[in-house]
Amino acid sequence: MSGSRLGFKLSKGVLNTISPPIPTAYQWASRYAATAARPLLDMSQGVPGVQPPKFLQDALRAAASSPASFGYCPADGEPLLRQGLAEEMKTIYGKEADVTANDIALTAGCNMAFYATLVSLADAGDEIILPTPWMDLTLLGMSPVALQAFPEDGFTPSVERCRSLITSKTKAIALVTPNNPTGATYSPALIASFLDLAVEHNIALIVDETYRDFILTGRPHSLFGGSWRNNFIHLFSFSKSYCLPGHRLGAIAASPDFLKQVKTVLDCLQICPPRVFQIALAPLLPAMRPFIRETAEAINARHQLFRRVLPPRWKIGIQGGYYAFVRHPFQDINSVDVSKRLAIELGVVTLPSAFFCEADIGGKQTEWDASRWIRFSVANVDDAKVERICTRLEESETTFGWKLE
Repeated sequence: MSGSRLGFKLSKGVLNTISPPIPTAYQWASRYAATAARPLLDMSQGVPGVQPPKFLQDALRAAASSPASFGYCPADGEPLLRQGLAEEMKTIYGKEADVTANDIALTAGCNMAFYATLVSLADAGDEIILPTPWMDLTLLGMSPVALQAFPEDGFTPSVERCRSLITSKTKAIALVTPNNPTGATYSPALIASFLDLAVEHNIALIVDETYRDFILTGRPHSLFGGSWRNNFIHLFSFSKSYCLPGHRLGAIAASPDFLKQVKTVLDCLQICPPRVFQIALAPLLPAMRPFIRETAEAINARHQLFRRVLPPRWKIGIQGGYYAFVRHPFQDINSVDVSKRLAIELGVVTLPSAFFCEADIGGKQTEWDASRWIRFSVANVDDAKVERICTRLEESETTFGWKLE
């Protein structure tokens, strides 16, 4: 019943966690009066804009009706897919990449991979260093430590700045590259330097590489050699590359000694990852590579189009993966207010930077103007929609009545 009160107290962790951003953006969008001539245009959510190939859809239908998919699989996933992913990583990171099926655990999405990793690494009160902007982790009772990443550096974090943040409570450094929400892609040399730092201080380096397949300039890094298992933990999501986010499948690549503890966590959280997608995909990984490459090239072309047609007063800070991080042109106006009016009045749905980091992080103000940035996802729109969105952004400069830079 609306207006009723709970007869119990809620967790402080959940009350102190930033609300999910997408429902808020869609609530704004629901207030837009769409017409055939001016439809709603959505660049908010990082969701694939194309469907997977028909052969994968057919395999999913067959797997869903097969009795083999009805029961549980091992807590760390189907052995055939784990082996297939290990082989695929040699294609992505080089044939010398030392990764085996024993180094891989499959999860119900990459969020599950991240949470299972953190629960296996750290306790309440321990510290995890993350570049800003970030995704929140206070729900676990851990302390996020802000590694400021600045616009003038392309939102790329500094190893030396990170070094100064390490304390006796630090359990890990967590990176996302290509980044969400900024789109920044960290160089192989930078990622290697962060691993050196982690080794130096006997902590873990967690790297979420959900968007690795959208890097067209070479290998994401060359860490899968030597003693990588001692400190490196790799996370991956199948949602973007394979265009099936609703099937929730992610992966952890790490030392089998670490994964032994992760499996204890996974057995409590997920029992096993969803089987249908695993069974369907396992024999098709090599056949999916051309589709993944074509999708990456199409998204890269759309990034270039967005840069060309974006109104001059809107400044791209960085772009990559699925996202472009853009500085809006309105003086003294918070990005939340800009995104809200864009959705309600002009039918352009975006996510403000405030949804990804708090203005006051651990008692310390952010050192850059976090209120001026907006995340645009170029993956879930076509070229015509990109052009229409940019026309509406230019329209906002006059219709909103705010002072421009």
